[in-house]
Amino acid sequence: MSVVVDNIGLLVTHDDERPERRGAALVIDYGRIAWVGDSSDAPAADEKVDAGGRCVIPGFVDSHSHVIFAGDRAEEFDARMGGRAYEAGGIRRTVGLTRGATDDQLQDNAARLVAEARAQGTTTMETKSGYGLTVADELRSVRVAASLTDEVTFLGAHVIPEGSDRDDYIDLVVGEMLEACAPHVRWIDVFCETGAFTVDESRYILNAGIARGLGARVHAGQLGESGAVLLAVELSAASVDHCTFLSDGDVEVLAGSNTVATLLPGAEFSTRQPYSDARRLLDAGVTVALASDCNPGSSFTTSLPFCIALAVREMGMTPAEALRAATLSGARALRRADIGHLSVGAQADVVILDAPSYVHFAYRPGVPLIHRVLTPRP
Repeated sequence: MSVVVDNIGLLVTHDDERPERRGAALVIDYGRIAWVGDSSDAPAADEKVDAGGRCVIPGFVDSHSHVIFAGDRAEEFDARMGGRAYEAGGIRRTVGLTRGATDDQLQDNAARLVAEARAQGTTTMETKSGYGLTVADELRSVRVAASLTDEVTFLGAHVIPEGSDRDDYIDLVVGEMLEACAPHVRWIDVFCETGAFTVDESRYILNAGIARGLGARVHAGQLGESGAVLLAVELSAASVDHCTFLSDGDVEVLAGSNTVATLLPGAEFSTRQPYSDARRLLDAGVTVALASDCNPGSSFTTSLPFCIALAVREMGMTPAEALRAATLSGARALRRADIGHLSVGAQADVVILDAPSYVHFAYRPGVPLIHRVLTPRP
């Protein structure tokens, strides 16, 4: 069935020649964008959706989240707001709660968060394992994730579980755990930070995943500068995520690579770390994405509109740059050419705003601005 979305006040396509149109319409056919043009020239279709002069944008692409978990860490957040510094060690508390949850509890919690994200305009959501850290718990985590999204990441290398020998655990990650999880995932990731994994350990783990046909992603630069960004580029990782602390050399190397710098302002908001300097990266020619980093410890939000508002207010991005980062660049962080834009041939993930412009994400922060989400499929 074909659908025409007509009477669009402002349409954002991210098309190279004409990224924005006023007085526009688009046609969806067989789950793809079939036509884009002026509203006055809109062809007939089986169904008509009147946008009522509203702004229409591509669905958000959230390229970094951790929604497979149990419990929360509100007390930890409260303590941070009272002055305690953020550390990676809180992950182990969520590991204990996740191991103790039933499959149904993990499924229900993750599905609730994915639905929450969709209601805020997210139509593609990557998510990771990493709160199980045993073969059985990582396997059930990726299976739950795969029931909700095609973009699943194996993060057995999140932290060393309490009571585990470091070398033995790394051998488990690259051996039996990877063997069990690889058929259910597209990506492998490592938390390459103080308190988690070193650069050399991360290279070893990532190369094991790459040898199994998985794409690489890297957590880096959240707690301080390290060689993790250089490692990500060395391995042609699709993205390096956080990028709060970067050297001039890191920025230069990223600018000459196909690795996307994915910024996670929700984490800075929740941990009171300095915000990533998006302006510095953009001016250097780095491709910058925005993602939620939804997790119970350091960024318990599914709202990309909230992240856009933070990026504009705190990270030096214009509203147009922030929207692009949360859509088209998020798609690039997943190495996807079919989402994040509304050009002819793209997947028909269409979001109608309850606003005349995407500028309202930052102009009216915290206000629900999603009128309707259309994700028709063939």
